[in-house]
Amino acid sequence: MTSANILICDFVGLRFGGDGDPDHSEIKAYIEAKGGVFHQTGIAKAGAPGPGKLHFFYQPQLSTRDELSAEAGDGRYDAVIAAATFIPAETRFRLGGVRIGAGTGNMGSASWGGGSGEGGEAPLMNTPGINSRATAQMAMKALLKVRPDLPVDRLNALVAGGQFDTGKDLRHYPTEKLEGKRLAVIGYGNIGREFARLGQAFGMRVAIHARSRHRKWIELEGFDYAATMVDAARGADALSVHLGLGAFDAGQQRYANTGLISDGVLCALNPGAVLINYDRGELVDVAALERALESGRVSHAAIDADLFTDGAALSGPMLPYLKLVERYGQRLELLPHAAADTDHPSRVAGAKQAIDQIYAAVTEHRVYNLKGSLPPGFVDMGAKVPPGIGGINPQHLAALADDQNAAADLAQSSAVVAAFWERVLAAPEQERPALIASGGETFAEAANRLSTHLRRHHLSGPFSQGST
Repeated sequence: MTSANILICDFVGLRFGGDGDPDHSEIKAYIEAKGGVFHQTGIAKAGAPGPGKLHFFYQPQLSTRDELSAEAGDGRYDAVIAAATFIPAETRFRLGGVRIGAGTGNMGSASWGGGSGEGGEAPLMNTPGINSRATAQMAMKALLKVRPDLPVDRLNALVAGGQFDTGKDLRHYPTEKLEGKRLAVIGYGNIGREFARLGQAFGMRVAIHARSRHRKWIELEGFDYAATMVDAARGADALSVHLGLGAFDAGQQRYANTGLISDGVLCALNPGAVLINYDRGELVDVAALERALESGRVSHAAIDADLFTDGAALSGPMLPYLKLVERYGQRLELLPHAAADTDHPSRVAGAKQAIDQIYAAVTEHRVYNLKGSLPPGFVDMGAKVPPGIGGINPQHLAALADDQNAAADLAQSSAVVAAFWERVLAAPEQERPALIASGGETFAEAANRLSTHLRRHHLSGPFSQGST
């Protein structure tokens, strides 16, 4: 039987338990139900693990490079599960690593060639889609905090103090709704698509820039396709970036997408626009953002990026933004990469999926959600995402076909909708009013039922051959 030692170096639950610490009990029970062993300590203190099982060593207190290198620099762990913790190059994991969430920029181990996963003996994986909705909702919250720009706190204070007359004073606080405003979304991945759908729900006109192969699906979802980032930004009242860092260029010592939100993109925005970067701090050219804030082209910027301290110095992609605080602090909202990492259910779901992926990689050499190159001896099993994330695929449709009641409801509602319009289109123009009057209510019932089924069963978005 397969034996392996896996390091877990981030919290696998974010809701506090009775002991005052983040609760890991769901993950402990999940590992044990799969036949694994959960250790709430490191391998050195646990002693020699027993054979024939996967042993998971939970050490969320590890944080600094020195701590990680001392714990895992000698290859004593076969694999690692991390979320926000940076895994340095000198750590060694011969069977793989999984990052809970999207992106792998913090997974720097040379065992898989660093954060891009290009090269090395072990596969690098992530759990895309697990926190897509949570991140998109937090990005929308950043927009809603400043648009519409009604000064809610000030009005609350005036009303609470009895110092406001609705009839006379309300005219001094005009605002504008989001409906009809232009929203630019850069990227059509899981988070970008979820954020675009939220903008659409608020009645915004959404333009998405992505690779041209996505154009058909972007337009089928009711969004505008933008061939370039500047095209997307042109005339936009808000811009949100969801690209990821891209590949790492060793020669340039930078990621491919560093600084893509540049002067050209920001200058195309409507004056007073809102910039949201809840992806990676490096994606925005901070000098260009400073110029846009100074000119008023950007009225407010919300940034969510990693910030680290070793007690003596700060580091991380948030660092360049801090120089803007003194002058533009009231127009900035800076978060420590918290949007994707503070939702307890998402973290638990991501940890469970990471454990499943580790089991598959270690015991079967099957790799789900591979990032970068596939090492020899492993099999690429494609993508694995939660229901409704990433669009539609054959496995999704096959599962729905097995649910005969749901499939029959879809077929019946679709047939009623199609039959109504076929009758209307085939009828002479003078007969259409009577047909619509007699069949309109039946059509409306079927159309609403069909819309509900499509939403409930996540039947929207691009079609792909990926696994679920």
